[in-house]
Amino acid sequence: MTEEYIIDIQHLSKSFGGVKVLDDINFYVRSGEFITLLGPSGCGKTTLLRQIAGFVVPDEGRIMLEGKDISGIPPHKRPLNTVFQRYALFPHLDVFDNVAFGLKLQKLPAKEIESRVKKMLKMVSMTDYEDRSVDSLSGGQQQRVAIARALVNYPKVLLLDEPLAALDLKMRKDMQLELKEIHRKMGITFIYVTHDQEEALTLSDTIVVMNEGRIQQIGTPTDIYNEPVNSFVADFIGESTILNGTMICDRKVEFMGHEFECVDEGFGQNVPVDVVVRPEDVCISSSMEGAQFSGVVESCIFKGVHYEMFVDTDNGYELMVQDYDSFEPGTKVGLRINPDDIQVMRKERTCNTIEAEVEDGEHVSMLGCSWECRVPEGFQEGDKVLAEVAFDKVDLLDNQEDGKLGGEVHFLLYKGDHYHLTILTDDGDHLWVDTDDIWDKGDLVGIDILPEDIKIVRRNG
Repeated sequence: MTEEYIIDIQHLSKSFGGVKVLDDINFYVRSGEFITLLGPSGCGKTTLLRQIAGFVVPDEGRIMLEGKDISGIPPHKRPLNTVFQRYALFPHLDVFDNVAFGLKLQKLPAKEIESRVKKMLKMVSMTDYEDRSVDSLSGGQQQRVAIARALVNYPKVLLLDEPLAALDLKMRKDMQLELKEIHRKMGITFIYVTHDQEEALTLSDTIVVMNEGRIQQIGTPTDIYNEPVNSFVADFIGESTILNGTMICDRKVEFMGHEFECVDEGFGQNVPVDVVVRPEDVCISSSMEGAQFSGVVESCIFKGVHYEMFVDTDNGYELMVQDYDSFEPGTKVGLRINPDDIQVMRKERTCNTIEAEVEDGEHVSMLGCSWECRVPEGFQEGDKVLAEVAFDKVDLLDNQEDGKLGGEVHFLLYKGDHYHLTILTDDGDHLWVDTDDIWDKGDLVGIDILPEDIKIVRRNG
């Protein structure tokens, strides 16, 4: 434990009703840091924050505060305060008494209470509102009062659970700047929960990206945006085009049917990879001079600061491009991507690898069903094996009852010329599917795999 770490989360796990909400969470928070837990709804970020606050007891793991385990300490005895999405102000108290409430419980002298409350109200730009009823305040003003009430006790750590979610866009952006300034002035450690990527990039010193109860990546906003570790992070943080590629050799990658110079090394030769291209990093021109490939503009929308265009490339891919200049639909354009603007990532998987058990020479049991396939010689009934199925060999059907088993579209990623879907089966298993068909998240599907598309291999060890 390094002294500068005010909080150290060690192997934290939590389940509700047999469903694992947090799975072996490990990270630390530096003293005075503004750290954001970022992820989609249901990823576990609020459960994690509530465990730090003491409202939820972890199943496994420890929460260390300045080197001491506080996992068993009740919320009111932890030197932490929480600001909730619903501000939880006391409607029968005015602004001053709402902020002073915690100090009065501590029975501090009246003069000290008055001094600290006025200081906090000035900090949140609410100096002239001391005698106002909280019901008469706007949402943004109520949020300021909630923040002042949390800070007036001088907590070691301030926990914020999507505190700006109920505000309109302009008010939310204004409050982001205010929070940043309050953090700078107070020097208190902030742990902030949000699903808003732009908010996380604006506020944070460090971002913890979460999905399905696990940490995907920890880094600065610049690292997270420019160097995503996997396709989920690349897709979740900002706009991007994620494409299948092949790392030909160091500093050379192939994708969209073209070879490109890049800055990445150490992947090996002819290795399948994912390639991330941000729309602002694609150079677009009406001239073919200096272009690496060409395309035709399909749409052009003004976004206030830039134009957003979708371009059909010469090899049949769709690429998002953002530029200060507009190009009308139907315009043929030249396109170029500089080496520094190509981000290469290792693929998390190259096919579905499913745990299975041999039933006989023509059947295996997997995904809760019996499947017909060719079992190679040398395998016997009861052998534990792996079944490999290519992404494009999983058939999705409109009706669940038409498939061998049912599932739900859990996550979808457009890869330039096809969709890469994550399917959650009825039994809680995951399958990954490449398809040209258009599905929406939450769609219920039937799942089938032909016998010849199931390859049986031995498990390592």
